[in-house]
Amino acid sequence: MSGLQFVSVLLAIACGAMTQRVTGLGFALVSAPLLILAAGPHEGVLLANVLSLVGNCLVIAQTWRDANFRQALLLAVPAILVMPLSNWVAQQLPAAPLMIGIGVITLLALGFVLVFKQTKVFSGRAGAVAAGALSGFMQVTAGVGGPAMTMYAISTNWVQRGFAASMQIYFALLNVAAIAIKGWPQQPTFQMGAMFAALGCGVVLGALAAPYVPGHRARQAVTVLAILGALATVVKGFMSL
Repeated sequence: MSGLQFVSVLLAIACGAMTQRVTGLGFALVSAPLLILAAGPHEGVLLANVLSLVGNCLVIAQTWRDANFRQALLLAVPAILVMPLSNWVAQQLPAAPLMIGIGVITLLALGFVLVFKQTKVFSGRAGAVAAGALSGFMQVTAGVGGPAMTMYAISTNWVQRGFAASMQIYFALLNVAAIAIKGWPQQPTFQMGAMFAALGCGVVLGALAAPYVPGHRARQAVTVLAILGALATVVKGFMSL
């Protein structure tokens, strides 16, 4: 990485970590594009997985009392189980149409949930399994597992504080599975250390900001991030045609 690229990556990592601490989602959406641009698609995604996992663990250490471990596990198990199938589908189908289709369907589903707020798209144990499987599928095929979790949170009226804490456990488990499958990034020790330092700074800043962000504002931010993630998937798909 060039000096300017590296500084930009560090800023993106710090901003992504801060967003993740306040809202529960957003690290990959904020940091992954620059990581992929600077380190390439394979290495960039690996870096995003590793950094996200460390960020998840740092936030869990601060918020574990608010987390619903059972609910996070209920969502994570189907997400992890569907990963091999998702990987096979991603290899068999053209990437661009797949990303466009996933993004459009996600936008339509988010719109439906927001317009018909009383409609429970995901409810009960079956809804949690479906949401987890959809999130895991989207995580592997398009790199965005957050929108499905946002739909689940809106459908179940999950309190934002508990949602943000529980999502760290959920995504930590998904990141562990991804790293186990894909391996560890090959980056110089100094650069990895600087990235981890930027991540830690972002988490600390997010922890300082979180008490001043009302729950409904954080939920609005999560919804916006989910929409941006779906839009980014569609745009990425069209650019890959």
